[in-house]
Amino acid sequence: MKITKRVVPFALCSVLLLGACGNKADKSSSSPDYELENISFPLEEKVSLKMISQGAALAPKDPNEKLIFQRLEEELNVHIDWTNYNADFAEKRNLDIASGDLPDAIFNAGAGDYDLLNWAESGVIVPVEDLIEQYMPNLKKILDENPEYRSLSTAPDGHIYSFPWIEELGQGKESIHTVNDMAWINVEWLDALDLPMPTTTDELMTVLEAFKTQDPNGNGEADEIPFSFINNGGNEDLKLLFGAFGEGDNDDHLVVDDEGNVQFTADKEGYKDAVKYFNEMYDKGLIDTEAFEQDWNTYVAKGKEKRYGVYFTWDKANISGMNESYDVLPVLAGPDGRKHVTRTNGMGFSRDRFVITSANKNLELTARWVDQMYAPLQSVQNNWGTYGDTEQANIFELKDGMLHHLDLAGEAPGELRQKTEAAGPLAILDTYYGTVTTMPDDAKWRLDLMHEHYLPYVNNENNYPKVFLEKEQTDRLAKIETDMWDYIYRKRAEWITNGKIDEEWDEYLAELERVGINEWLEIKQAGYDTFVEGAK
Repeated sequence: MKITKRVVPFALCSVLLLGACGNKADKSSSSPDYELENISFPLEEKVSLKMISQGAALAPKDPNEKLIFQRLEEELNVHIDWTNYNADFAEKRNLDIASGDLPDAIFNAGAGDYDLLNWAESGVIVPVEDLIEQYMPNLKKILDENPEYRSLSTAPDGHIYSFPWIEELGQGKESIHTVNDMAWINVEWLDALDLPMPTTTDELMTVLEAFKTQDPNGNGEADEIPFSFINNGGNEDLKLLFGAFGEGDNDDHLVVDDEGNVQFTADKEGYKDAVKYFNEMYDKGLIDTEAFEQDWNTYVAKGKEKRYGVYFTWDKANISGMNESYDVLPVLAGPDGRKHVTRTNGMGFSRDRFVITSANKNLELTARWVDQMYAPLQSVQNNWGTYGDTEQANIFELKDGMLHHLDLAGEAPGELRQKTEAAGPLAILDTYYGTVTTMPDDAKWRLDLMHEHYLPYVNNENNYPKVFLEKEQTDRLAKIETDMWDYIYRKRAEWITNGKIDEEWDEYLAELERVGINEWLEIKQAGYDTFVEGAK
């Protein structure tokens, strides 16, 4: 390791910062106070870097208590001096930035596109594309071989300001993210009432009426809940069934047709027809009366008691448990006989997992440290957890150079991951399964169900990627969506419970126009067109 005393100049403080930089940045630089060059690991002498991070609720307050980070420090001889926030991260992160007392980097940065572009403009963070080319062979290889990730990581000004999180589980329409709110039906109740699995929206209505009136759980009480969900988008929402009535709906209320046209979903006639269907369901007393106000804990509590006839979630293990009581509700044919599943715009990519600040005097060291996160074996552990932990359960066994997922023997995988994973910047490619690690059993099981039930009816070839827009566009979209999202879900709930969608539809469309739906679509379309052109 060659040491050269070449101090890296700080970017100028910007008036856009909430507080003046002053001289505090001098106190936050890494030790030693000069740049290390021609680095190879492990370093001859231990060096410290200062980082801000956010931790999960069940994670240790000091990330260095995690075996993953202990191993990294031992292997690289780089110590991380953490300022870790387990709650109110964004607010505390922004206060630290505003104070001018910048760390060397922010790990699990949680930055939106507006944040990234504002920090870059303000001189808080530095561009990293040259660091990737010079010092980060692991990430460079991934971006070279997968140019779509380089494109998604690149800001409109041509710079890369942050390091991404990538998790592939299937490609294109076969990605595990194509469907999020899977519908689950109580097959024990079907068997108890000798009912066939419903295949159309009309047949589902008939089945739910039987669930309500014929005591399928056999306890002599009318305590069954035929149909339940959480009315806020996300994995527990009922929007999956909107696909039986036209283009359907997803969390973004946005689909891309096969001609590349961006379309809003919550103003279509099919959307209206779907709402009418659920209003009929509500009028018959089939929908959980708490569906429009319940939180996660309430939803789960009833699910564990197997009180639902049909409900929605990513994985039934989260709600009713991994048992045979529930199975996937097949894709239903709508009034016109068509079966359709609306693609989500989800993908295993986030561009905001790590940023380097202008206070950092050891850019090469930091870049090479981050690049270790993209080594295949390290990325797998960062994402799920580690092996060889003698203090708590392990996610993996390391065997013949490959990480094998273990049977967790009753341990909750989500809770264990919080305690042991690093998260942050990483990349897991489809090619890693069977070579670097095994696919998690729950992921493989879910993908198999998707192939069997859903993917044949995902008709759209395209979805909307995580387009990196200009700061002004990002800010404008956020302001429009603040009003629009709340309005859409509020009106949907009102119409399902009270009806009157025909009488109020024109007023609804006018309000969408007032809050900016046309401008929203123009920005979305322009972003999509730019992305597609850049990907050619």
